[in-house]
Formats: sequence, structure tokens, C-alpha cells
Amino acid sequence: MKTTEKDEPAANPWLVINKNIEKYQRPSIERSIWQIANTFIPYVGLWILIVYSLSVSYWLTAFLILLAAGFLVRLFIIFHDCGHGSYFKSQRLNRIVGMFFGILAFTPYDKWHNQHMRHHGSVGNLDKRGVGDVWTMTKEEYLSSNKWNRLKYRIYRNPLVLFGIGSLYVFLIQNRLTQSGMTRKEIVNVWLTNAALSILFLVMGLTIGFGTFVIIQLSILYIAAISGLWLFYLQHQYEEVNWFRNKDWNYRKVALEGSSFVKFPKLLQWFSGNIGFHHIHHLNSRIPNYYLNNCFRENTVFNEVKPVTFLMSLRSLKLRLWDEQIQKMVTFSGRH
Repeated sequence: MKTTEKDEPAANPWLVINKNIEKYQRPSIERSIWQIANTFIPYVGLWILIVYSLSVSYWLTAFLILLAAGFLVRLFIIFHDCGHGSYFKSQRLNRIVGMFFGILAFTPYDKWHNQHMRHHGSVGNLDKRGVGDVWTMTKEEYLSSNKWNRLKYRIYRNPLVLFGIGSLYVFLIQNRLTQSGMTRKEIVNVWLTNAALSILFLVMGLTIGFGTFVIIQLSILYIAAISGLWLFYLQHQYEEVNWFRNKDWNYRKVALEGSSFVKFPKLLQWFSGNIGFHHIHHLNSRIPNYYLNNCFRENTVFNEVKPVTFLMSLRSLKLRLWDEQIQKMVTFSGRH
């Protein structure tokens, strides 16, 4: 029977959901500017305080560095929103702000967002793994691999490697390099970002000393990078996650079943720019981060997703493989 306009919402509840959340995808210039101000200005201020604190107390310096790392994570969330075109109505303004904050976060704007958009189009898809995600093998793939590939995978999935070494590798090395298949625009942006970072290094080195700058910058970047990768890991690597073969995959299903809702305390929710509402972000990436909380509270369908707590996030580190038989993430020994 042909569906009429009148009964279509009843036949397809997604039409109702999409309509209810459409209003949140309109960015507010006032809120965007205010968020930039309450993030960028404190970040610069903390840098100044850190330099002066070195002559006062190293404990104070360590505290300020930790705080600055939190603001750098928040800057990265703004960079992330700009790439989705969700932060300003003007795409030119999204690009200018995004590229600037990308430099501060040691991340080339075009290269990263090209991979990130491919991530949105393939996350949770077992047939399209490998771009912008955490390397995940199925249990069958792992058991049929040779010893060398198993060893590589075990090393990669070790938390000390994944977060401890991987965070520095991604932001200091991987983000500096071009690769085959990249567009000319992406390649140029990588080199422009590298040039801007070289100028920053030279100016700051001549101002406060090269050794001082490297120690402060690396400390802030390392803490922020570990935190950022940890957030990214939790978004699609957790106990209740679902993966799908291509024939069963769709972005709506993977948003609610393959993207997490990480329940943070209010302070961490602020520093992480509401990215814990990742299930909503994957359903509609045009919603600015500052509207995600409202969207969550005002639409009960999102409350049906089981939140990932801190203890659950620690347990998820043991889960390394996707078992297609039981549809669960499991440990190397097969437990879930």
C-alpha cells in the first residue's frame, strides 16, 4: 500500500526523529564566538602563566600544563566542528577558524577532515575498515592470521602502545606527512601546517627559549593527545558496540548501536565539548557541539542508549576482537 504524507511518520519513526533534531543543526554565531573566546583566550593565558610558573613551582607548572591540555582538547573539538561545517553558517569562516585551531593542535585541516568524513561513512562497517578508525580484527581473521600479523595486532592493541606511543606518533609524525591518494589541496595544507608550526617554533623559541618551548609544548600536546585518542577509542570500542556487514549497515543504525554515549562529569563534559554524545553526532554531524546536550535532553530516543561509564571504559581495554558468531567484542582468549 502506498504511504501517504499523513501516515508516513508513523510508518517511519526516523522521519520524526530527524525532524525533531533539525533545529539543533543551525549554528549560533554568538555561541560559537563565545565558545572560541572562553577556550582560546584561557589557553593563551595558561601558556603565559606556565612560562612564569617555572620560576615559582614545578608543581604549579604541572597543574597549569594539565589544565592547558584540557583546553587544547576543547580547541580540537571546535576544529572538528568546523570541518563538519557545523560551527558557522559561513563555510569560509569554518575553514579559517578550523585551519588556525588545527595548527595549534598539530593537525592539518584538509587531510584530517577528509579521513574523518570517510570515517563517518564507514564506521562500524566490517567491509570498509581501515580509514580514520582503530584497527579492529574479527576473531576469525585473527585466528587465521600468521604469527607475525598476530604479533603486530597484539602490539598495536596494547594500551601503552595505542595511547602512550600512538598519541605522539599521530600528532608529531603522521600529521606531518603526505601520503599516496591525497589531493593536491590536502598536500598543500599539510605543508602549510608544517610551515606554520615551524614559524611558531622559531618565534616561541626566540621569545622564551627553544628548550623551554619544546618541554611545555610537548607536555601539553602529549596529555591532550592521550586524552583525545582515549575519547576516540571509547566512541566505537566498548562493550555494547555493534559492527555490521555492508549489506546490514546504515548510518542511523550505527549511530545508535555502534557509537557510544560516554557519560562524563560536568567538568569533563565541558572540556571534551560534549563529544560524549557521540551517538547523536553520528546521527547528525551538522549539530554544533554546544547543542548536543540540549538535543540529548529533549529527545528521549537518545536516552535509550546505555551510557559508557569510567569503569566500563577500563573494561573495554581488554576487548580486542569482534566475534561475528556472538556479535560481541571479545578478549584475545574469547571472553566478553
